Amino acid sequence: MKKISFLFLFIIFLNDFSYSQTLRERVKERREQRNENKSGDVDLALPDYSNLYYWAAHPAKWDYSDSIPSFLKDEIRDTSGDVFFLHPTTYIKDFQNSKMNADVDDSALNHQTDISTILYQASVFNGSCRVFAPRYRQAHLKAYFQITSAQSKKAFDLAYEDLKTAFQYYLDHWNHGRPIIIAAHSQGSMHAVRLLREFFDGKPLQRQLVCAYIVGWQIKKEDFKSLPFGNFPAETGCVVGWRTYKKDKEDFLIKKENGNSLCVNPISWSTDNNWTPKEMHKGAVGKDFNILVSKRISVGIAPGLNILWVEIPDDIEQKSGMASRLGNFHIADYNLFWMDIRENVKQRINTFLGH
Repeated sequence: MKKISFLFLFIIFLNDFSYSQTLRERVKERREQRNENKSGDVDLALPDYSNLYYWAAHPAKWDYSDSIPSFLKDEIRDTSGDVFFLHPTTYIKDFQNSKMNADVDDSALNHQTDISTILYQASVFNGSCRVFAPRYRQAHLKAYFQITSAQSKKAFDLAYEDLKTAFQYYLDHWNHGRPIIIAAHSQGSMHAVRLLREFFDGKPLQRQLVCAYIVGWQIKKEDFKSLPFGNFPAETGCVVGWRTYKKDKEDFLIKKENGNSLCVNPISWSTDNNWTPKEMHKGAVGKDFNILVSKRISVGIAPGLNILWVEIPDDIEQKSGMASRLGNFHIADYNLFWMDIRENVKQRINTFLGH
């Protein structure tokens, strides 16, 4: 974990303590409000993005996105850019009885989000960016099993409205014209496509976009009118993304797409079908955040399918459990290329700033 000086910790403590007493009262009031105003499965209490409690990651407080693995303890870091990170679905328990949208005051769920996606995914950007990751009333995993239903659409719309509100609050109060990276995974990426269309695609804000890393979700060829799909490592103002499968594997959802998707190789950052050898792989991070596994993975884009195929050594694959048996490494879309992404972020920001 990132070493923080005693003085810095003390400043953070004072900053947090200044609202910690009133925070408990506000959370209690919000819960009472929900009990009075429930309407079906929809939680009508809005997250208050002026309150740091409703940010899983924010530069004004210490959080898991600030974590630095021990192998990077001597890394020179910069915060020339900002990343707005839309985390994936962590609301997965109790299919039968759970509401369609998560409660942003659910401390257990928030903790699970923080020690998983914020630690292992959002942290990849802290070498070059200030990290902003809002908590939001994410749709439950079960919404994907009835994705075309009115109930699911309502759940996804509610989740997106939170993210849209958070992003607008970030723009109004913290951006100040700084370079922006949009990054996301899975459900977060689904919402990120919508966010990019509404705020960036053919809009003035497109000029501030360094890159959008839309990972673990289908990026359709017709998704954007003005935003290009990236095809080389230093390209800026573009979108990139991938979905990771074991070589020669696919699933029924991929087949239904008929190749209507875009994919980049997150080692070469090219869209061609050339396989990158394992020697080019800069490094993966697994459950042990402090161990870098490099030069072990080769990857290529599956012809006609436009998904990412990977060849992973047996010792690494055995640790992936269900993902290996299914041939779908969705859960490790970021982890497998952690250092490759980190260095690419720095490269794109430097190019954007003319360094």
